[in-house]
Amino acid sequence: MVNQQSAVVERVWSRYNPKQQLIRYCVMFATLLAVIWAISDIDIFWPWVWDAPNQIQSLAVRMWPPNMSSGEAIFYAMVETVHIATLSTMLTVFIALPVSYIAAQNTTPNKATLWIGRFILVSSRSVNTIIWALLFVAIFGPGVLAGILAVMFRSIGFIGKLMGEAIEEIDKKPVEAMQATGASKLKVVAYAIVPQVMPAFFAIIILRWDINIRESTVLGLVGAGGIGVLLQGSIDTFAWQTVATILLGIIFLVIVGEAITSSLRKKVI
Repeated sequence: MVNQQSAVVERVWSRYNPKQQLIRYCVMFATLLAVIWAISDIDIFWPWVWDAPNQIQSLAVRMWPPNMSSGEAIFYAMVETVHIATLSTMLTVFIALPVSYIAAQNTTPNKATLWIGRFILVSSRSVNTIIWALLFVAIFGPGVLAGILAVMFRSIGFIGKLMGEAIEEIDKKPVEAMQATGASKLKVVAYAIVPQVMPAFFAIIILRWDINIRESTVLGLVGAGGIGVLLQGSIDTFAWQTVATILLGIIFLVIVGEAITSSLRKKVI
């Protein structure tokens, strides 16, 4: 009996076998080396990092209390910011929907149009809104027009990609049924595809409008209109109490936009 008990080998459960553990340790070690290399390569001035809490406290003292004397100008700048987000979102629809149609595999006419549509979507998403704003400010000059075009060109990739995916996920049976009756492509799109993607369309547009409000608040930093113009001017003149008021206005605007979009999406979905 004793010999039988001594012959029993105790098994210890392990989630990973030795080979998998070795691979995990190698990956973690490589990640650690990459982080150390990145930190050492970006040349951080560490005395400023250690002094950051003091600077934050000093800036907070200079920003308090907020200066409400520019409240009217800030209000109209916030309204302008909403206009930029709204107009850019509306204009995006007219470009993004045709692009999403040719970028979807089940509706594109051929492979050439498929790659053209996807190239447009990738190009739009690859360039940040601020970069688009810099380009359009150089072309059209400072102002709201440059901001609208910048947000619009950025939004094309977002809306087009999500709408293209929604089109690819539709039920094919209504499309095949209408094609079997000899319906034209326009009627197939209008009566077999559009009704299926309409809920996704409204949800995507509402979500993008909310994102565009957030992006429109910083366009003024490069001269593309909106409340960012006042923010940049106040920072340049060290009017920190006015900066505090503008920041509070931006936070309020974003919260209101979030509440509106949440309410609308509940009704759509």
